[in-house]
Amino acid sequence: MKLRPDMTSDALTRLKRARGQLNAVIEMMESGQDCREALTQLAAVSKAIDRAGFKIIASGMRHCNAARERGETPEMTEEELEKLFLSLA
Repeated sequence: MKLRPDMTSDALTRLKRARGQLNAVIEMMESGQDCREALTQLAAVSKAIDRAGFKIIASGMRHCNAARERGETPEMTEEELEKLFLSLA
């Protein structure tokens, strides 16, 4: 399934925010700041990336369900979507 802007805008927003957070963590490490603060930010980056992945999967599920409802063959099977979902868990 191809990534379409209407399916990925929320995920893209989250990833861009995570990129900024990751840059901040790198700067913290390079400048020798407190490890607790850096790890807190790193955890936030990780969570944002996970949520972006789940958003993409959810959009794909909605897209494929809509195709089924129209009587079309979806781009991905339920099994393929489930496998992708579980790869994020």
